[in-house]
Amino acid sequence: MSHAKPLLIELGTEELPPKALDTLAKAFFDGIIAGLKQQAFGIAEEDQGRSARHFCSPRRLAVYLPWVTTEQPTIESEVLGPAVNVGLDADGQPTQALRGFATKNGVAPEQLERIVTDKGERFVHRSTRPGQPLANLLPQIVEDALKGLPVPRPMRWSDHDYSFVRPAHWLVMLHGETVIPASLLGLESGRLSRGHRFMHPQAVSIDSADSWLEQLRGAKVLADPVQRRQRVSEQVSAAGKTSGGQPRLSDELLDEIANLTEWPVAVACAFDREFLEVPAEALVTTMETNQKFVPTFDADSGRLSEHFIGVANIESRDPAEIRKGYERVIRPRFADAKFFWDEDLKTPLTGYQPALAKVTYQQSLGSLWDKTVRVAELARIIAGRSGVDAGAATRAASLSKCDLLTRMVGEFPELQGVMGRYYAQHHGESREVALALDEHYRPRFAGDAIASDRIGQILAVADRLDTLAGIFAVGLKPSGNKDPFALRRAALGLARTLIESGLVIDLPATLIEALELIPEAALIAGLKPAKGKPQAEVVALDAGARRQTLAGELFDFVQERLRGYYADQGFSTAAFDAVLAVRSPDLVDFDRRLRAISGFAGSPAAASLIAAQKRVSNILRKSTETEDGQQDRPGSHAIRPELFESPAEAALADILDKLSRDNSERLRQADYVGVLERLALLQGPVDGFFDEVMVNAENPAVRANRLALLESLQQQLLAVADISRL
Repeated sequence: MSHAKPLLIELGTEELPPKALDTLAKAFFDGIIAGLKQQAFGIAEEDQGRSARHFCSPRRLAVYLPWVTTEQPTIESEVLGPAVNVGLDADGQPTQALRGFATKNGVAPEQLERIVTDKGERFVHRSTRPGQPLANLLPQIVEDALKGLPVPRPMRWSDHDYSFVRPAHWLVMLHGETVIPASLLGLESGRLSRGHRFMHPQAVSIDSADSWLEQLRGAKVLADPVQRRQRVSEQVSAAGKTSGGQPRLSDELLDEIANLTEWPVAVACAFDREFLEVPAEALVTTMETNQKFVPTFDADSGRLSEHFIGVANIESRDPAEIRKGYERVIRPRFADAKFFWDEDLKTPLTGYQPALAKVTYQQSLGSLWDKTVRVAELARIIAGRSGVDAGAATRAASLSKCDLLTRMVGEFPELQGVMGRYYAQHHGESREVALALDEHYRPRFAGDAIASDRIGQILAVADRLDTLAGIFAVGLKPSGNKDPFALRRAALGLARTLIESGLVIDLPATLIEALELIPEAALIAGLKPAKGKPQAEVVALDAGARRQTLAGELFDFVQERLRGYYADQGFSTAAFDAVLAVRSPDLVDFDRRLRAISGFAGSPAAASLIAAQKRVSNILRKSTETEDGQQDRPGSHAIRPELFESPAEAALADILDKLSRDNSERLRQADYVGVLERLALLQGPVDGFFDEVMVNAENPAVRANRLALLESLQQQLLAVADISRL
């Protein structure tokens, strides 16, 4: 085996986009690994305590491998040629086929060998090619890895004809202590890296691949993103203690700050207390989103304090100047937020309702006010059926989009709902209405909780029902990766709200009601005439039939969103499909069935009953074909005890009759665990029936009676789920 050394590749650039930095670094690492493996170089991702890693900072992408061979292994190849009887003519001379094969492999026909295969004797060309050095192939591997990076809009700079995510300035490629020559992105590789832009602007000559990380640390660059995150966290915590507050540093903000700094230093700052009159969410959004500052909360009350923490990319000799700069930057932003707040308070939310009619929601679906009216009607219907104050639900729905027109939400769209709650509280709306204006947007993201209050839950359901019904109606349902209206998220949010809140509705029927509120013009807009058919035929289609079709599509769409939801909780695909086959219209009921059937699947009786259900389904499916080719009506056979010819038939009939009576009440109470526990009583009678009874008896009456028994058995087995799918 050839000698092996650690490998370092570092590309230096202008400041890279912080939110894409980790993705770019990982993709660069994966590309290098893939290229080395494709070229058969030996690599180790762990060696003597050193690990293969990708590194990055705002101005660099780097890959380190602790062990890479200096050259490829010797490559031996064996290429089969034509059969001997094809390669030689009657006189034993090479045929055209053999000469062509030899020429293709760069040898004379007489240099070819013969081997015996399972298809007879054939010519073969064997060759040995020495492996190439890493130095010869690494430049192309690196170039391919760079081309494979997920860069949606690459930049060009100077008069070069190449491009990259940002202009590139230096390239280090070291195998051990040896520079590997390469020319990429207009750069010649070497051992010169660069330190911190301000604290160590001089070039840094890297001694070896193993010394790179520590040499950069000496030049005030923490190239390890893990170490940078840790330093940011520690610095922020220490700065928070100086002000006596509790910093709130989210993972997202931590990642962004770490990717904006090469040598992070936290600075404790403060703003004027008068700004605390503005809702905390607005101030926090300004700090985190616009300025990348860390807000600080009072340790006792949990309220936002006037202290905040900025993270500089420099260890300044005069931190007070940096503090002044941060405080000077944040003041006008907070002043704007206070102005928006004060101005918005002058108009009650109801004052924005007329303006909603002037804002288009979707061309065929009308304005935001049109949507509000539809949502309010759905909320009224659902609340009335759920025993909830329909007036409060309707009031919340009528105000739910008003804050979109406020100055604050116009500046900070992410505060939609949050500001609605504050404005509603200020103008005397009830607590439950105000809370619903905020929480009906929940869940806002994966892992977010649903609305905590019943009015908010009903409004969340109504809003998503209208969105799904309307966008499906106009023919803009998701396709492939395209989902511009975030309907998949809306469907999952709808399903989660119903299931996790225990809100019981007949979803297909409610979808029909949502579609009935959609204008018929929108239903027509979503239809396309068949090829060669006039538009008039589309217009003439029955709107009711169109709504029925769309409701079925929407119900399937919502249920399918639950597949991943339950998979994340550990439920099997088989159990999910077993319950899906029942098409329960109530998702709370769906959830109960799934949890019951998942427990049943591992019980001792399950395997026998699953096999029985499969066998019953096959028998009944074949038996429905009558002699004239028509389908016999399922359930048309009546059980007649006088036709029993075996004790096994009577035993099965007795237990089925008992289960039918026992389980009817359990099914009404959705006690699916109890139903399945009772099904275990079927195991013995079912096994006995199939052991002793021939279903397809010659006597038609006896055969029909036995099929009736199987139909009754199937009804019991399908009472909770289609267990044949387990």
